[in-house]
Amino acid sequence: MRVMRQYGLRLRRKRALLRAWRRGLDLSCRIDRTGSIGRRDVLLFSVLRNERLRLPFFLDYYRALGVGHFLVVDNGSEDGSAEYLGAQPDVSLWSTAASYKRARYGADWMNRLLRRFGHGHWCLTVDVDEFLVYPFCDTRPLPALTGWLDASSIRSFGAMLLDMYPKGPIDAVPYVEGQDPFEIACWFDGGNYTIRKNPLYGNLWIQGGPRARVFFADAPAHAPALNKIPLVRWDRRFAYVSSTHMLLPRGLNLVYDEWGGEKASGALLHAKWLSPFVAKAEEELTRRQHYAASREYRVYAERMETARDLWCDWSERYINWRQLEILGLMSKGNWA
Repeated sequence: MRVMRQYGLRLRRKRALLRAWRRGLDLSCRIDRTGSIGRRDVLLFSVLRNERLRLPFFLDYYRALGVGHFLVVDNGSEDGSAEYLGAQPDVSLWSTAASYKRARYGADWMNRLLRRFGHGHWCLTVDVDEFLVYPFCDTRPLPALTGWLDASSIRSFGAMLLDMYPKGPIDAVPYVEGQDPFEIACWFDGGNYTIRKNPLYGNLWIQGGPRARVFFADAPAHAPALNKIPLVRWDRRFAYVSSTHMLLPRGLNLVYDEWGGEKASGALLHAKWLSPFVAKAEEELTRRQHYAASREYRVYAERMETARDLWCDWSERYINWRQLEILGLMSKGNWA
């Protein structure tokens, strides 16, 4: 049985890499600055559409953390995102008008670029509304974390997606270009999470938080997954199989300790719930390019009029990574 499972997973990985090659043909390189990538640079990969407002803070945040180069796929933006990215000296840009859904929600495009440019590098794969925090991130840049991971023979680093939201209606305070989103969306759920293990891939499956509490209260099993493995010491044989929720080979998903200890982990502060989300949800509902015929966005659209305020009496105001460690939402493990 074990041999058959390993064989089946190997086939899935090869299929994922083949899909990445085929869908990679969708991509047209607009700006190629990959020749400037240093041997030890931490690379960031992302797919986006119409995120011009978010880009200045996103790029500056990860530059400050120590990202050396950004490799971005623009999926048909109409708001100037591509033009803005093209003017950034540390960004290489690809564009495509092809179906996000047919590219497995962008995973095929990412796998293609990761295979071509990420081999041998620590690679961070995130959306433009996801901001990584990790132990000591206030004093130690990403290369310090990846250096410790290398010294500890750790190839992947897990992070829980933590939905951040304002107090009051999400569109009450307009978000402006370049603004720190957590000046507005500074609250999160300190508890209300469920965890189970995926028996096939070995990754943890985490659900809960404000989306489960407000939008999926009657069907919590359909709430979005919050488990992520965004930071990986990439090898061209690797492949994401479901967004950044899980990878193959299977061992990369074991970012937790099964024997009572704790492995170092982080959190992705999710700045989704800001004023631009209302228009974004309407657009994505029309495009139907997200998972399960955009079921998640249908729920948002149906309940947005009565559920624009995600704050509750148990909401926690974000302070820093140490707060998240105390709450058990991330861990420094044995990194001192």
